[in-house]
Amino acid sequence: MQALLDAGVPVGAVISNRADAHGLGVAAARGIRTAVVEHRRHATREQFEAALAAEIDRFAPRLVTLAGFMRMLTAGFVTRYRDRLLNIHPSLLPAFAGLDTHERALAAGVKVHGCTVHFVTAELDHGPIVIQAAVPVRPGDDAAALAARVLRQEHVIYPRAVRWFLEGRLSLADGVVRVRGDDAQHILAAD
Repeated sequence: MQALLDAGVPVGAVISNRADAHGLGVAAARGIRTAVVEHRRHATREQFEAALAAEIDRFAPRLVTLAGFMRMLTAGFVTRYRDRLLNIHPSLLPAFAGLDTHERALAAGVKVHGCTVHFVTAELDHGPIVIQAAVPVRPGDDAAALAARVLRQEHVIYPRAVRWFLEGRLSLADGVVRVRGDDAQHILAAD
């Protein structure tokens, strides 16, 4: 989230399901409205998501971005924000969906790893891909070293994808995202 702010992406509000989320303080310090909808205060996932959607809708966003939000969303919630809900994931999807991506990539012996910005669908980490960045996996890498290189690329591609969306440059057809113009939808990073 902070990378989006640092890149100058317009952010209307930051909403968290945890009152202790670091991003709330970062946003508030920059004069951005914040809100908390704690999932633990709701008996069901659907009740939580209804409260979360009501809070999101209060700000009438054109786009909803997930940044550090670590909860699975129901099909109903995803449908409500269809084609305007983005997520970033620390792997080259469809490989290594879910958690522990860096450890799993190292265990699999992949030679490149990276990150993906994608539209959110009801299937975890499997929505249409907007942009990806790849980094080499180096001999001797551990999960922390690999994660740090991937994170640097996340900070590059997420703001880019959000800008493309806000500029109306993304088109989605048959599950494939295209960018109007000549911008590459992939980055092969030296580090």
